[in-house]
Amino acid sequence: MTVLFWGSLALLFYVYVGYAVVAGVRARLARRTPRQAAIEPTVSVVVVAYNEGARIDAKIENLLGLHYPPERFEIIVASDGSTDDTVERARRYAEAGVRVYRAPERRGKPAALNAAVALARGEIVVFADARQHFDPGTLRALVSNYADPAVGAVSGELVLRAAEGAATAGQGSAFYWRYEKFIRSAESAVDSTIGATGAIYSVRRELFQPIPEDTLLDDVLIPLRIVRRGYRVLFEPRAKAFDCTSFTARQELARKTRTIAGNFQLFWRERWLFNPRRNRLWFETISHKALRLTVPLLHAGLLAGNIALASASWPYQLLLAGQVGFYAAALGACFVGAGGRSVILTAPYMMCMLCWVTVVGFWRFATHRQPVTWERVPPSTVPAAAESGSRAAAQRAA
Repeated sequence: MTVLFWGSLALLFYVYVGYAVVAGVRARLARRTPRQAAIEPTVSVVVVAYNEGARIDAKIENLLGLHYPPERFEIIVASDGSTDDTVERARRYAEAGVRVYRAPERRGKPAALNAAVALARGEIVVFADARQHFDPGTLRALVSNYADPAVGAVSGELVLRAAEGAATAGQGSAFYWRYEKFIRSAESAVDSTIGATGAIYSVRRELFQPIPEDTLLDDVLIPLRIVRRGYRVLFEPRAKAFDCTSFTARQELARKTRTIAGNFQLFWRERWLFNPRRNRLWFETISHKALRLTVPLLHAGLLAGNIALASASWPYQLLLAGQVGFYAAALGACFVGAGGRSVILTAPYMMCMLCWVTVVGFWRFATHRQPVTWERVPPSTVPAAAESGSRAAAQRAA
């Protein structure tokens, strides 16, 4: 029980804090700065959409306004069996060079990605979602890294702001995402990030390989396969996409559960990731991805070991009281209003939620109950500026 308690505590500390520290130190000591230049390769921006009629105008207008030569990039809207007017609205921009792929039935994002990339003519393919808006300099920031022939993919930065009235889970995500971006930036400085940001990442078209149509995490599988071929995957903070955090706890839980289920799927299929001889990012993969999937077991081991040792000496009794307080704070975050939330409540809540979604994600993966399709986030979560931009774009297109 002593080994169980201290081993669980050590691994939890490493998962939450230790690896971030190690990654930061490595980034300072072993930084590999990629070659960058003001190049202008041809670019294909792929937007996969399902029933995004309310937002597709604003998204296309945003892309058309990027600071990049219009003749050097194209926009491909891939509709995954949309039943609203997404396709009709996107086709209004045909004269501006927007091309539309319409899937006859809904099969999920991977199938739409495969079909859209097959149509792409650009040397670089940029993947985007319909919800987020890009900073005007995003394309130039992304492609500047491809001046280095060792670079095979580049991920941008997703900038999150808490939506007004958002759930604790959504507000906590903003903090978690800052933590995650620090790790990705550190990994990129040394070699490559483990995956990319699904809302804004790019690849060399020649390196893209079609992915299985039931893939849950295209933004992890595609970059890792590029790493396997010897290329680097970078994190570029100058390339920005803007979004709001989830408006409800249910939306946030659904998103995180899908991500966790996708990680289990990834490790189950891509067994080479566990082999340090075949995966040059083995240390990062285990530290950043694999160990996080063991967090529920580590928390359970820590609590069980602590309970068994509580009668041995007072330090264990004090530590057990700390654990009880930790879980009480997590529970309290569920009932405290937005104005009363602090890191004392939010941090335990986020850690416990991560444990719960990991359990649910594993169950959905193991029972094949995690669908590859996704549900569109209601328009109420879109920033007001984006909504007004969508209406203006619709009027201009009409």
